[in-house]
Amino acid sequence: MSDHKHKILLVEDDPALGYLLSEYLQMKGYALVWAKDGKEALEIMKTAPFDLAILDIMMPEMDGFTLASELKLGYAELPFIFLSAKSLKIDVLKGFALGAVDYIKKPIDEEELVARIEALLNRIGRRDEPSNMGKYRLGHYFFNSINQELNYEGETVHLTSRESELLLFLVANKNKLCSHKDILTRLWGVNDYFNKKSLNVFITHLRKHLQKDPGVKIENVHSRGFILRVEE
Repeated sequence: MSDHKHKILLVEDDPALGYLLSEYLQMKGYALVWAKDGKEALEIMKTAPFDLAILDIMMPEMDGFTLASELKLGYAELPFIFLSAKSLKIDVLKGFALGAVDYIKKPIDEEELVARIEALLNRIGRRDEPSNMGKYRLGHYFFNSINQELNYEGETVHLTSRESELLLFLVANKNKLCSHKDILTRLWGVNDYFNKKSLNVFITHLRKHLQKDPGVKIENVHSRGFILRVEE
């Protein structure tokens, strides 16, 4: 890891697991703040910026899904990971639909969690990147991957972290085939059926965001992947 300490907000109501993860992540060099519930997490968010939030789903008073919705309203740029014992497909898809960048099922392997965190933070990059970085023109759209914004003739859409990551991957391979496997391995870390279903959901979201310019479209190549077509 670099000398820069990434700041992580952990929201976990289980005292044993919360203590274990906070101690382990601090030992790995992260600046960790542990909130015991969703309301406490929202209060902490007012005090300082974070690079990543790790949210338990099953919590009293305010569950992780509700907390994620609140964070999206006030801190749209903050990426977050769900931790949960809920492994049904409907829960996983709901998590990604809310904008989660990862969904890790309990029981948690601490080394795997750290590996996923490091991969995620390396993709996102530090928040002190130069302001001219991460900006792309797509037809009549302007895409700011740092602020996760898509602008069309003065109208701005705020993308979720997952939408922004996916669009950035497609932009980096503009007018080229991006296979399902490459996208899922790079962004989700796992190429499986459930994540492929989730990928299709996010592709649908991006198509809606990009529908105002007929010169920009995401094509489906049957059983292979997607191509971001941009007329030059």
